[in-house]
Amino acid sequence: MAIDRPTRLPMEIEEQTEGDLGGKRMIVNFGPQHPATHGTLRSIMEVDGEVIKHMDLEIGFLHSGFEKISEARTYNQTVVVSDRMNYLSPLCNNIGLSCAIEKMMGIEVTPRCAAIRVILYELSRIADHIVCVGLQAMDLGAFSMMLWAFIERERLYDIFENVTGARLTTSYTRVGGLMRDVPHDFKDQVKAFLITGRKTVREMENMLNTNRIFMDRCKGINKIGKADAISYGLTGPLLRAAGVPYDLRKNRPYLGYEKYDFELVTEQEGDVWARYRVRVRELYESMKIVEQAIEMLPEGPINIGDPEVVIPHKNEKNNPQGGMEGLIYHFKNYMYGHGVQPSPGEVYLGTEAPNGELGYYLVSDGTQKPWRWRVRPPSFYNYQAFPEMCKGGTISDVVSGLSSLNIIAGELDR
Repeated sequence: MAIDRPTRLPMEIEEQTEGDLGGKRMIVNFGPQHPATHGTLRSIMEVDGEVIKHMDLEIGFLHSGFEKISEARTYNQTVVVSDRMNYLSPLCNNIGLSCAIEKMMGIEVTPRCAAIRVILYELSRIADHIVCVGLQAMDLGAFSMMLWAFIERERLYDIFENVTGARLTTSYTRVGGLMRDVPHDFKDQVKAFLITGRKTVREMENMLNTNRIFMDRCKGINKIGKADAISYGLTGPLLRAAGVPYDLRKNRPYLGYEKYDFELVTEQEGDVWARYRVRVRELYESMKIVEQAIEMLPEGPINIGDPEVVIPHKNEKNNPQGGMEGLIYHFKNYMYGHGVQPSPGEVYLGTEAPNGELGYYLVSDGTQKPWRWRVRPPSFYNYQAFPEMCKGGTISDVVSGLSSLNIIAGELDR
């Protein structure tokens, strides 16, 4: 079956190779398939033998339309949509979206709400990073690493289920607060995970840090320098692995991150190995943040006290806005034409998600639905630099390089 050549690839495909074998350059499809390209990514490569001379990327196999869907929903209803963009760390999407809406409305959440959000954000980062490391090792033949990573992720899913009632599509945040408070055994459950989580990460390091096959497949592979990383708009572990010390938790703190003691992790090489090391080191830093937040978790309400933003309880004994007045607020918040209604304006807020800067750009026309709902997904920006990383490398390097990007298809093609 003939393969259509992309228009941006050079047409002089029939030229001789540089060797003495009289071969010709070829066009090769890499993906879409599982597991190597996450099911929806297609790379069209021009190769000279095993060496990649040119690469074009093709996305768009999901067509989920999350942003346009959200413009037909109320602000709180869009939290449900945000889950689906990154299914390895959905709570990060929930929290980032709610923070953006609250910034537009001038809302400051309660201290307890902020601390709980930080804990869940960092636990989600741990779940994302540890699975990324496990799958990166699996792609290169170390299958046990994936199993160890999934065991720890299941422990984290138990925590998320205990808090939110769901393991994957959490939909936990609300504008001005949270769906509900954490359960009474939340602290004990988190502390128990931190013990096993640290032990597993150390074991994974012991298995991979001196593994000759893993090292040879990672060191010096798919390198990108500081200038190119910045030029392509890379953020998160990819940018920090290139030696750029940029982390929104440090550079533009939100949710009180400035109160926590943690290191901004960087490596200098900009290759697959550096990205692996950044993620492993960040696992320990996230655990440090979670420990601090758990110890200083304040008491008090999880929601702000404005009944026009956060729906009050209908139980008159527990809430001064109860009874008939509480029912009225329920009606106004849920019925068409009501709900949270920010003043006309626009806002952009970025948070430091596991893959980089996850930003929400929102435009309000004063109604209960966003006039514009736009996401800056880190995977989209990270993926566009992939051809530059692969150029001059071999086909086998594409597998290790792509696994180090941790591309999430639902975030890449929204």
